Amino acid sequence: MQANEITLSVDVLNNGTTVDSVFRRHSEDANRSLYIVDGSHVPGMRDQLQFYRTAEKPAGESRGVTKSALKFTLDVAVPNASGSGNIVSALIGEASFRIPVGVTAAQSLELRQRMIAALDHSLAAALNDQLEI
Repeated sequence: MQANEITLSVDVLNNGTTVDSVFRRHSEDANRSLYIVDGSHVPGMRDQLQFYRTAEKPAGESRGVTKSALKFTLDVAVPNASGSGNIVSALIGEASFRIPVGVTAAQSLELRQRMIAALDHSLAAALNDQLEI
């Protein structure tokens, strides 16, 4: 089980200065946990982190794969289509994993490090902001 409180040091401006974001366990069930940021997560304006998991299901010669994911959801106000005001919409970032049973810790670490490098690279901004593929 993850800790009841998770602190992430976030380099919000990508300039080497970090700000701590503290997520507190809010609810859980067998295969999902929900964490919220106190003070900024209120009804109608989410600021949350969710964890998901699916256990392996062996099939034939395969020992199966595990699936896991984390998802950030932050409700933000954005201009509406007519330009007459704002609407609230969800800003979502997800990372999901499909890891065959038997993968080493070093192999899964390398995958995560590649993902971190890609997300911290200018290619992620081009993908997210200009939809360049």
